[in-house]
Amino acid sequence: MKLGFMSACLPELSLEELVAWASGEGFGMLELAVWPHGQKERRYAGTSHIDVANLTPGKAGEIRGLFNDHNMQISSLGYYPNYLDPHQEVRDMALSHIKNVIKAAGMLEVGVVGTFVGRDPKVGVQDTLKEFEKLFGPLCKYAADNNVKIAIENCPMLYPDTWPGGTNVATSPAIWRQMFEMVPADNLGLNLDPSHLLWQWIDAAKCVHEFKDKLFHVHAKDAVVDYEKLYQTGVFGFGWRIDKLAGMGDVDFKRFIGALYDVGYNYVVSIEHEDRAFEGSIEKVERGLLLSKQLLEQYIV
Repeated sequence: MKLGFMSACLPELSLEELVAWASGEGFGMLELAVWPHGQKERRYAGTSHIDVANLTPGKAGEIRGLFNDHNMQISSLGYYPNYLDPHQEVRDMALSHIKNVIKAAGMLEVGVVGTFVGRDPKVGVQDTLKEFEKLFGPLCKYAADNNVKIAIENCPMLYPDTWPGGTNVATSPAIWRQMFEMVPADNLGLNLDPSHLLWQWIDAAKCVHEFKDKLFHVHAKDAVVDYEKLYQTGVFGFGWRIDKLAGMGDVDFKRFIGALYDVGYNYVVSIEHEDRAFEGSIEKVERGLLLSKQLLEQYIV
């Protein structure tokens, strides 16, 4: 396994600056954020370290050379929109862009694209999964034609303005089982993030064992539960789930990464930095990434 990080936290850096810094600090992989230019609909969205819409084979070769020169790899291209948004124009734009992402991943010889499924928060799970099946069956075929796997992240995207259902349906083992039955594609799997399982009271290590054949990518993010806030608001309230740097919260990463070794996972553990305590400047974000790296690398061989 190698440690990497998701580049969305450092939008100010060029790709060349990002790779040079990551390599110099001992990271082995980078998960590159590739949103459409100028599209920043939420926190940590909108970063684009590669212009996938205009990528040419020549430019892809230059990027591969950049990573090779720094003894680095791209673990995945990451784009996390809502393909099942209630507004058709939003769906159409997201679908068009993910096809650009997949095509670019093929050109870059990157085997994984990380993304969401999406959801209209007012639509039930079963009706949402029917829409998922219609969309992701053909999308997985398109990805397979480009030698790419699709790794679905399990963040519920549950916020006050997306109540009651959140904007990503792929949140739990019961739903993942249905997804993989409805779209039985070998190249459809998970980008597993234990932080979102923690506050749903789902055992992340058990998920690793059950879905070992569908683990295409792993996020390292942490969370803490504010029990006083939870007492005040209950589980249907907000503000009691707090994002933290991996190793600084309540996720048992020793057990989680141990489970990854148990099942033979041998790819990336990608730090996803969304910790507000380490925001505000490039230096603070970089310090946060290095702190998380220091806490995690004791488990990574």
